[in-house]
Amino acid sequence: QVQLVESGGGLVQAGGSLRLSCAASGLTFTQYNMGWFRQAPRREREFVAAIARGGDSPDYVDSVKGRFTISRDNAKNTVYLQMNSLKPEDTAVYYCAARWLLPTREAQHYNFWGQGTQVTVSS
Repeated sequence: QVQLVESGGGLVQAGGSLRLSCAASGLTFTQYNMGWFRQAPRREREFVAAIARGGDSPDYVDSVKGRFTISRDNAKNTVYLQMNSLKPEDTAVYYCAARWLLPTREAQHYNFWGQGTQVTVSS
């Protein structure tokens, strides 16, 4: 079965960095666009970043542009989210997701989800 397993979350001070990883198995990774979403307490899940199947066309929510970088290694079936200059408002559970064929920011259109990894940014 398909599995997406996130790692790399943790507690960091404001201004610090974290690198999230999401290892995929059970699917043909190169056929899937990959996205990162996050959900803070009492808030809706929101789009953070996405990357196309070939590793091109990265897309970011405005609040993370210039601070976060999404990338993927198709040889390792892994997608990454490098997060720099972290702010307390970045605190959330971060999820990776896989969407077959077409990229999108809409969570409901993603086919598979990971279990999430907690990112906490202290002020």
